[in-house]
Amino acid sequence: MTSNIPHEFESWSQLGGKIVMVTGASSGLGFEFCVDLAKAGCKIIAVARRIDRLNTLCDQINKMDVPIGGPHRAIAVELDVTAGEPLIVECMEKAWDAFGCIDVLINNAGVNGPKRMSLELSEKERENVVKTNLKGAWLLSKNVGARMRDGGRGGSIINISSVFGLHRAQFRGSVAYSSSKAGLDSMTKVMALELGEYNIRVNSIAPGLFRAEMTENIYRESSKVLKSVVEKTVPLASLGRVNPALTSLIRYLIHDSSSYVSGNVFIVDSGGTLPAFSIFSSL
Repeated sequence: MTSNIPHEFESWSQLGGKIVMVTGASSGLGFEFCVDLAKAGCKIIAVARRIDRLNTLCDQINKMDVPIGGPHRAIAVELDVTAGEPLIVECMEKAWDAFGCIDVLINNAGVNGPKRMSLELSEKERENVVKTNLKGAWLLSKNVGARMRDGGRGGSIINISSVFGLHRAQFRGSVAYSSSKAGLDSMTKVMALELGEYNIRVNSIAPGLFRAEMTENIYRESSKVLKSVVEKTVPLASLGRVNPALTSLIRYLIHDSSSYVSGNVFIVDSGGTLPAFSIFSSL
């Protein structure tokens, strides 16, 4: 996979020396983030439940012919972000000790949960979604953020949210997922307020529909319908690719040129959730 970062973003193409922890790294967006950032010279702490996939990812990264970063640029850390704070602290300490610090935390781990109406959703189903998407991100941000503060180096925390968490995009059957992502955006803003004095920036990215493991069924089963809907309702008339649509933004939020950027929710959806787009009767 080659990087698609345009030449005009050359200052973001080299992030050598940055140590980045990515959750949900075994597949989908997290996997692509790790590979792209390794190509930019970052050292990667890949975190997920599926250790076999993490080992494959780290082997791939460590075999890359990249002039910066050294021969061992990636390590795998097995962690279920719903496991609770004691285990999260243990794994975070292991990750921190591997490279001596963590400059960037990307909270990418997430689950969709069942598509179920509010009156039918069980408490257990809701709690599973919220524990993964919100509580796990908070516990990681809390503990990594504390080490960033104590280390005095500053840092960047990037939360992968969703357009489902925005006030302008509500969808039936998504009460658990949408509320967890809305909570993640609120957490982003509050933590940006609280951590700014330690030079720690906190931002969210709210992707629209991108091809990944969680959305593969949509692309496979509804590709023709999806293409028609996108062409007729999305302002840019297309769906972006993770690289460069999301990877370039991730690089920017890691790079020192974003040192004045904190407390934001960056919407990356081709304008698809903008209100007042044209509705065609032929859909």
